[in-house]
Amino acid sequence: MTKAEKNQKIDQLADVLSSANVVYVADTADLNAEETSSLRRECFKKDITLEVVKNTLLVKAIEKVEGKNFGELTSILTGTSAIMLSDVGNAPAKLIQAVRKKSKKPLLKGAYIDEAVYIGDDQLDALVSIKSKEEVIADLIALLQSPAKNVISALQSGGQTISGLVKTLSER
Repeated sequence: MTKAEKNQKIDQLADVLSSANVVYVADTADLNAEETSSLRRECFKKDITLEVVKNTLLVKAIEKVEGKNFGELTSILTGTSAIMLSDVGNAPAKLIQAVRKKSKKPLLKGAYIDEAVYIGDDQLDALVSIKSKEEVIADLIALLQSPAKNVISALQSGGQTISGLVKTLSER
């Protein structure tokens, strides 16, 4: 790879990293062709971008990104590294966990999720339990709807009369 090609790849990686809010770094070494192909297929199904990158190019791209602090993520870049990019914070972690039921790899090296940095494979369970934006919104809506549903059901059970309404409101 020529110096110009390396610089172009660094610029491409920097652009990708600057626009991504979810970046996982995984160790995919020792995966055979069938396992690698299966991992790529699963990533495609879950709308996760998987790319094997050179560590030195990734370090330079991280240093080039302005406005984001990737923290200690550069310290884990040894051996074979693959980046996994997604819009959903826990999707790559769930995928890694599912694939690891059949194989020992990929191992999680680290992750950057909305300004938080997670280092090490022991963080996988914590990352799986992170709720996506849609899940948090659904939980909030369910919490907000709960009191209204209770009042409506009490009104319906109390009858359609004004006395039922007054009784229900006085109980609340």
